[in-house]
Amino acid sequence: MTAIFLSDLHLSVETPLLTGLFEEFLSGKARSASSLYILGDLFEYWAGDDDLDDPFNSRIVSAMRSCSAHVPILFMHGNRDFLIGKAFAEASGTTLLDDLLVADIHGIPTLIMHGDSLCTDDTGYQEFRRMVRSADWKARFMAQPLADRKAQIAALRVRSEAEKRVKSMEIMDVNQGETIRMMRQHGCTRLIHGHTHRPATHHLDLDGTRAERWVLADWRNEGSYLACDPDNWHSERITTSER
Repeated sequence: MTAIFLSDLHLSVETPLLTGLFEEFLSGKARSASSLYILGDLFEYWAGDDDLDDPFNSRIVSAMRSCSAHVPILFMHGNRDFLIGKAFAEASGTTLLDDLLVADIHGIPTLIMHGDSLCTDDTGYQEFRRMVRSADWKARFMAQPLADRKAQIAALRVRSEAEKRVKSMEIMDVNQGETIRMMRQHGCTRLIHGHTHRPATHHLDLDGTRAERWVLADWRNEGSYLACDPDNWHSERITTSER
């Protein structure tokens, strides 16, 4: 059976083609998997579970609920949708994962992450991440009206895009030393993550043992996922007529 991994879809009302691909994927190919892992940034943003009634959000949740009747869907927060909570999980039929998971993928201990915590060279982002992931910050933020939260998120997105234009790609990529440290700490020779939008398979030397880092593709122009079969790990494109 195939374990499927995807991330960084950044779905919104502004991505109708990709949204349609995701819905078709959930109603077709995904249902033959042994498990479906979504490693964060499913949405362009998530302002809180009290926004479940939004027509677009409800549409995605309904498609996930239908798929989850056939295959377990496991969801890990990204930097855009870390406010997803239990209400979303219950409505969509998904299981929320911690920010870091060690899973047995066909007998191989595999470290699974969104990937943003590995980008330690971007110290400004890491400081921001620690702030917004704290319980106090989330409580204060969620106490505000939904409309106010959405306005603040929109402003943050504008600021983030401006900051990314002046940062080097190296700073925004994962730190090699941190990557090896985390794999060593958790006893894993394979790592799967998204976030960087730089899909590739990297081969590492982990204390004399061959190790691999699989980076998931974003859904900027087309859909994509990593298929993990017992004897073959490979990336697949998602196009129309996946059924």
